[in-house]
Amino acid sequence: MSVPTAVLDPSVCTPLPVLGQNVTVPLVTGGEVAYAALDYAASAPALQRVWDDVAAYAPYYGSVHRGAGYLSQLSTDLFENSRRTVAEFLGCRAEDQVVFTRSTTDSLNLLAAAIPAGCQVFVYETEHHASLLPWRDAQVTYLDAPRTPGQAVETLERALADRDPYGPALVCVTGASNVTGELWPVKELAAAAHAHGARIVLDAAQLAPHHPVDIAGLDVDWVAFSGHKLYAPFGSGVLAGRADWLRAAEPYLAGGGASRKVARRPDGGVDVDWHTTAARHEAGSPNVIGVYSIASACKALTEAGFEGLVAREQELVGRVREGLAQVPEVRVLSLFGDDAPRVGVISFVVRGWNSSHFAAALSAEYGIGVRDGLFCAHPLVRTLLGSDPQDPGECGAPEAGPGEESLNAIRVSFGAGTPDEHIERFLRAVTELVREGARWNYRTEDGRCVPDRGEAARVRDTF
Repeated sequence: MSVPTAVLDPSVCTPLPVLGQNVTVPLVTGGEVAYAALDYAASAPALQRVWDDVAAYAPYYGSVHRGAGYLSQLSTDLFENSRRTVAEFLGCRAEDQVVFTRSTTDSLNLLAAAIPAGCQVFVYETEHHASLLPWRDAQVTYLDAPRTPGQAVETLERALADRDPYGPALVCVTGASNVTGELWPVKELAAAAHAHGARIVLDAAQLAPHHPVDIAGLDVDWVAFSGHKLYAPFGSGVLAGRADWLRAAEPYLAGGGASRKVARRPDGGVDVDWHTTAARHEAGSPNVIGVYSIASACKALTEAGFEGLVAREQELVGRVREGLAQVPEVRVLSLFGDDAPRVGVISFVVRGWNSSHFAAALSAEYGIGVRDGLFCAHPLVRTLLGSDPQDPGECGAPEAGPGEESLNAIRVSFGAGTPDEHIERFLRAVTELVREGARWNYRTEDGRCVPDRGEAARVRDTF
């Protein structure tokens, strides 16, 4: 997969309105500044369009599929129309199902529970833990991190050639890395999987917010993504794709909504006739607000023109990478090299800095929110940093103190709602921190680097 050639001038594309653009935060050095949200890869801010749509619907909220009243019927229509909207957004095939879940993690755990007995699963060590860990009841082959897209395909082909050719198999791969932002060769991997009789699921958590996803065009069997990364942070996700394994599997959750008919047997037991539609795996009262917010976000991105959004984001990616390249102490992490296409997710380390200390200073002194740690992709970050698998370090809890080297990295991520000023402030802050140092003392508290509320470190004359 590659980023489409930008045919639009990114200068004519403006950021989409998102919540929080006018929120101000205090600085330890005094005063306040508009918060620069550059942690989109964790959770993107809600689009204003999504918030407005949800607010307009909220008075009409009702339980779906179960009521004869007007609000219940309206909510049911909205819920099922949302399913159709998501299917269209993803380019689903006519026979595909769209199942609503809580998140990407939930979607992949649902699929893991639905794979046939004896299924072999192939997953790269570069995956987010949501893709790496759910396959506990399967025979799993973990593939080493490739260093080129071509190597990724070759590695998979070799592994699949050695598998049992008669049993079911599944390949799980990300569309865009949550660490490096690099795009993976999804279409080529899908072709390799199918050539060897395997199926493939695409983790699109980091791809769908930044890049069009087309199930039919990519020829993948399933796609999973989360609403909270797609500018719809109301606790909902999607698993979309082939229906046969989902229909054959026991319901992910047993309960109302998943069952079509329940009857007592003469021996005192219970017989259950489960739904064969998406409802089979949507037991309980669904998250109508979350589902509607995903559909609203899908519409908003489509109507805004994804081509223009991609063009503008690529301009921001280029600006960030060019700015970081001007600071010799900064090393940007990459699997596939500088020329690899990527979305607005960039991780880096700074020589001489603990990553948690650096991220804390960006927040406390500049009002910039980024992320530090291993980003729930421990094997990948360890590989990129060249560390031993047993070296200390974990997500959000650095072992080292301020000023000491750490295993963790820093991640900046942005998207459709990011103003130019946030990018400019971030690059200026990185340069100043590296060249002049922090203006405040920091300490480790509960595993996090935080400003010391005592005396400031008077490093700069401009303090």
